[in-house]
Amino acid sequence: MNALTLIFVSLCVLAIGYRYYGLFITAKVLGVDASRPTPALTHADGHDYHKTNRFVLFGHHFAAIAAAGPLMGPVLAAQFGYLPGTLWILIGVVLAGAVHDTVVLFASIRHNGKSLAHIAKTEMGRTAGAVTSVAVLFILILSLAGLSLAVVNAMANSPWSTFMVFSTMPIALLMGYFLYKVKPGDVTGTSILGVSLLFIAILAGPYVAANPTLASAFTFPKRQICYFLAAYGVIASVLPVWVLLCPRDYLSSYLKIGTISMLALGIVYIHPQLQMPALTQFIHGGGPIIPGSVFPFVFITIACGAISGFHSIIAAGTTPKMISSERDILFIGYGSMLLEGFVAIMALIAACVLVPADYFAINASAEAFGKLGLSVVNLPELSRATGEQLAGRTGGGVSLAVGMSYIFSSMPLMKNMMSYWYHFAIMFEALFILTAVDTGTRVGRFLLQEVFGVVFPQFKKAKWMPGVILTSLLFTGSWFYLVLNGDISTIWPIFGMSNQLLASTALLIGTVLIMKMGKTRYAWVTAVPAAFMLVVTITAGYQNIFFNYLPRGNYMLAWLSLIAMMLVFVILVATAGECFRLLFRKRAAG
Repeated sequence: MNALTLIFVSLCVLAIGYRYYGLFITAKVLGVDASRPTPALTHADGHDYHKTNRFVLFGHHFAAIAAAGPLMGPVLAAQFGYLPGTLWILIGVVLAGAVHDTVVLFASIRHNGKSLAHIAKTEMGRTAGAVTSVAVLFILILSLAGLSLAVVNAMANSPWSTFMVFSTMPIALLMGYFLYKVKPGDVTGTSILGVSLLFIAILAGPYVAANPTLASAFTFPKRQICYFLAAYGVIASVLPVWVLLCPRDYLSSYLKIGTISMLALGIVYIHPQLQMPALTQFIHGGGPIIPGSVFPFVFITIACGAISGFHSIIAAGTTPKMISSERDILFIGYGSMLLEGFVAIMALIAACVLVPADYFAINASAEAFGKLGLSVVNLPELSRATGEQLAGRTGGGVSLAVGMSYIFSSMPLMKNMMSYWYHFAIMFEALFILTAVDTGTRVGRFLLQEVFGVVFPQFKKAKWMPGVILTSLLFTGSWFYLVLNGDISTIWPIFGMSNQLLASTALLIGTVLIMKMGKTRYAWVTAVPAAFMLVVTITAGYQNIFFNYLPRGNYMLAWLSLIAMMLVFVILVATAGECFRLLFRKRAAG
């Protein structure tokens, strides 16, 4: 199949989904009201609640939700062929993922920008709220561990990429100061400033890597990158959103959207064939990358590219505190998720343009690849062109970078630049993930403050710095421990499962909300994807425990998986009870 055809079909599906289904969700199901004041206006405090330009907020929201999932997940799922991943991304993002993000964003706005746990407590009672609080915190920690591990592996011992990632932080501080202090509201000037400085940093990357002194200053092993990442998470979660978080995510969105657009143009220009077949022999299991069968593992492996529970953390965390009008819910909530789906399609194409033997040699261990009986084709040449040893670099990030750099270096005036584009792609991946880590850590701090505030009311005060700092340190320390003691083969499966369990939880709560709004006839909009994702994740959880973790003796992750499933089961029972109560009351009234 030609990659250009796949892009055209994907864009058509996403555009139709936005125009018709997205509008149906916001106008008919939710009934958004542009005249209704949002929490950014009614609770403005200049710290967390802050009215933000819709385009800046779109950039922040997209940068926050678009993490490792839409990049790494589709690459790993290419093991099954290009067809399963393509179908799930397009169907899932339109009918499930974008619906999930939109409904949660709307619900949080209507609940004064509060968290998913607060919404559950208000709509379903104290027990459901308490269990949701624990479930969200628990699953968020697992999710951030998976995301952080991916960025650590991308930056470790890579001075070129590390320099470019680190440089975005002071650039973001300058952007925030310029936008909110020097020339308030000057989005155009801020964008020019940020993009110009980012371009300079990108150009300087190769010189940093070539200079022994500078390269040594930016070369860190995995453990040190973990400490830097944890420190960044704490700082970003404590500072006001306008200082670092929002401008940095906005800056990252330029690089993300610009790179994906350039990748699409590159595919249009060279129109490569997809080397990976539509289906491989591994759809029934036994693959060298994902040991399970296409069902259920294609769904939890792709994760954020189609639907993500992590998005509910953002949609009920920072974004509802900054959105200035409910009419922007369609653009920011539904539109951002569709864009992430397109990113996932691009990642899938980048993996599938590689010769299958080369793809498996990169993403599988040497032992697993040896059992396939395949011989590499272009891998030695690709290794020389990138200046890296590519075989056995598992996790999806390296093969994605190789695929992207192959496409970029095939364009006019870019010959013999594959090494440059490879390291640029690694930096691009790291930025994708890092912007989710800072926002996720901030939301985790919100949740911990809510939990501690039940016993110590002082913690509920957003500007009480002792509480802000303490909760930030505690939350960061939790996912930091898992990152230090895990690897991609153990953390990614539980990340995918827990992430989709959280999505199911959010959809269940959204179903109750829709019914309480008197829109029971539309409850299927969230109930159907919730039911499907519950079946998928429970099946995946069972297989992970008994066929992945227990055989390896990894009892901690087995218990964590079981606890996550039990928490969601309690929420499912509470949701069913509330739905039956609402239906019975409606019939009695009728």
